[in-house]
Amino acid sequence: MDGIDHDRLHEFVGRMLGDLGAATSVALIRLGDRLGLYRLLHEGGPATPAELAERAQIDERYAREWLRAQAASGYLVMDAAEDRFELPPEHAMVFAVEDSPVNLMGGFDLSVRMLESEAAVEQAFRSGGGVDWGEQGCIFCAVGRFFRPGYINNLVQSWIPALDGVEDKLRAGAKVADVGCGVGHSTLIMARAYPDSEFVGYDFHDGSIEEANRHAANHGLADRVRFEVARAQAVPETGFDLITCFDCLHDMGDPAGAARSIRGALKPDGTWMIVEPLAGDTPADNMNPVGRLYYNASTMICVPTSKAQEVSTALGAQAGQARLTEVIRSGGFNSVRRATEGPFNMILEATL
Repeated sequence: MDGIDHDRLHEFVGRMLGDLGAATSVALIRLGDRLGLYRLLHEGGPATPAELAERAQIDERYAREWLRAQAASGYLVMDAAEDRFELPPEHAMVFAVEDSPVNLMGGFDLSVRMLESEAAVEQAFRSGGGVDWGEQGCIFCAVGRFFRPGYINNLVQSWIPALDGVEDKLRAGAKVADVGCGVGHSTLIMARAYPDSEFVGYDFHDGSIEEANRHAANHGLADRVRFEVARAQAVPETGFDLITCFDCLHDMGDPAGAARSIRGALKPDGTWMIVEPLAGDTPADNMNPVGRLYYNASTMICVPTSKAQEVSTALGAQAGQARLTEVIRSGGFNSVRRATEGPFNMILEATL
């Protein structure tokens, strides 16, 4: 074909083969997770197909093909002479160590949920409508698992200490609402760290609240943490010292309405902590691997969720601090600052 730069074409095809190989690995990664194969390699050390099959109580032929596929992807290291496969400790941090700050297994669960929503999102593209959160399968389970490693490794260790005077209040005994709490991971992490404070989690999705209450009972915290169905635009109580929103403001149909509601629920000296995906203020700032991940998820999950609600602001997961600050200030907050950030999140502090 005329006008084709063949070197550029070959380079791009190579990139696409890499992407296609990654896409076709998702099912095998999730199988390895559910069957405990990564964990068994991490805990038991390198294994031949027969040894892994014995450890996992699975068929050896399937074990062999899975191991070779994982090695071809670079996820495992293969000793060809011994037909033995190793999960390096660094790779185990991604696949096998549940509380690792870089455990990404929830992301692979999310990718499957996105595929399951493809037809509904296609229709939304055509109509301009949305896809309700409750119509996206167990998306809330995958989202909870995806964000949990970041919360468990940063929330108490660095995010709350970066807020002005908030940690002292929590240690002394404060009233806290986690708005948009999802399945409750963020709420329960805070409750364990600050036993003298009172915590309530609110979410508009019944299934998430059911799961959050189950988590609270499993962790022995049901006696002092409660979860209730409520909309962010109508927080049902007042007098909170701290209100938190974790990775959810951009999903709301009416985030400005949520900001007004949260302002009314806070004490005059209270603090609103907003945790949002890390993003620059222009699309050009977000042309990077993190931006790629968030733009993809935003197209399939965040924008359809927002457009299914009233107002349908559809901020998107890469809204950026400047746009988020506009929304927060519209609710009556006078001060908004970036308290800290991490590889995937920015932490904003808003006060009256």
